[in-house]
Amino acid sequence: MSRIGKLPIAIPAGVEVKLDGNNISVKGPKGALTRSLHKDMTVQIEGGQVVVSRPTDQKQHRALHGLTRVLVFNMVEGVTKGYQKTLDLVGVGYRAAKQGNKLVLTVGYSHPVEFETEKDLEIEVPAPNKIIVKGIDKEKVGMLAANIRAVREPEPYKGKGIKYTDEVIRRKAGKAGAKGKK
Repeated sequence: MSRIGKLPIAIPAGVEVKLDGNNISVKGPKGALTRSLHKDMTVQIEGGQVVVSRPTDQKQHRALHGLTRVLVFNMVEGVTKGYQKTLDLVGVGYRAAKQGNKLVLTVGYSHPVEFETEKDLEIEVPAPNKIIVKGIDKEKVGMLAANIRAVREPEPYKGKGIKYTDEVIRRKAGKAGAKGKK
């Protein structure tokens, strides 16, 4: 049995979970999420908890068991607490600004790079070199943060670029042999 898949998901107060065949909808204080789950997985609500079970011990069902449980857990967590990713801009002249509902990045290109925010996501720029992406859907928050990071990924020599706050960039030494030659 999957160690993650067999754990029940507690439904906190103020959260409403509805099942309709393969579809699950979760409504909470921060908003509502819906998702279509795999047809083989069985999801039940029992005594204030959501329980996910699988029909057989086949490899695909074992993989889907843990995945389905985590997807439902992330939905419950998202409508109660929400998710956020923080990005840092490292480099001389690298900065971010918010213009209306657009994020404008100046990261060393000949033009500024703009990002439109989706209706269920929120982008904050507390400082010119810091971006915070917030939302209730973990997948969308992570995808938008990854797309912003992909504009200028951190490079290993000087560490310039857009990186996650908790990301550690492995640094490389520069040219080693240039100093000793005459």
